[in-house]
Amino acid sequence: MRASSLIPALLVLCRAGAQAKDVPQSLRDLYNAIKDKGSCSDELANGFWATASGTNTFSYCGDRRDDGIIYLQGKNGALADMDIDCDGVQGGPADDGRCAFNRSPDLQDTTAFQNTVARYRAGVSDLNTYIHPYVVFGNSGSKEGWRTFDPTKYGVRPLSVMAVICNDKLVYGVWGDTNGDDGNHPMVGETSLALATACYGDSMTGSNGHSTTDVLYLAFTKPEAVPGARGVDWNASDYDTFARSIEQLGNRLVDGIGSPASRTPTEWHVVLAAAILSMIWVTI
Repeated sequence: MRASSLIPALLVLCRAGAQAKDVPQSLRDLYNAIKDKGSCSDELANGFWATASGTNTFSYCGDRRDDGIIYLQGKNGALADMDIDCDGVQGGPADDGRCAFNRSPDLQDTTAFQNTVARYRAGVSDLNTYIHPYVVFGNSGSKEGWRTFDPTKYGVRPLSVMAVICNDKLVYGVWGDTNGDDGNHPMVGETSLALATACYGDSMTGSNGHSTTDVLYLAFTKPEAVPGARGVDWNASDYDTFARSIEQLGNRLVDGIGSPASRTPTEWHVVLAAAILSMIWVTI
């Protein structure tokens, strides 16, 4: 192979490395344990749909809040699917047309946290679906009987890093948008085109996502999950650059799932109180 022909191949390899990671064994065990359990015991909010033709059996699950995470789960081992959200800044060098209006009729030119992004003064006015791997998490709406869920009530903060297990890969993203009440049902399981492409390739478009409910979305409830204005490269011109900028923080968050270091002061007080009571009981 000539040296000149090595360049495209190397670029492909670099892109693949930035797009997704192998799932570490600890996270693979967590994924399998959640699926094997079958359904959520601590439903923070329920009654959501993953697909419009499915059932409203999906919930935001708090079974692992002691581990510093909440996630989406259905029944009988189902997790969530991955639809494509094209909202946010339109155009730019990364725009390849896969999220054009004719492929995403509900496209909006803003995300839920546009104001927060703008306040960062990092060179961008909002998230870009082609660049930023964001997750649509939480549900809002005012229709009668509409199911809602506010992740901030459980410690998840806007633009915090999230972990997604999809297609036997680990991809990091940020909480970047919420589900509204513009459809027939309150839906869950949606990401930006950039994140979906990292999981399933260029076949993902504004009208073509991943319909199998085998995707695990992990939202972190600790303050350190928020990278802030300077913690990542918000002004990245392509997905690979942004993905590399959040990888280190994502790794730390994943490594800290369930570890003592992930406990809040309140949790430590509970642990200490339990230990004291145990010692008292033993001495009686």
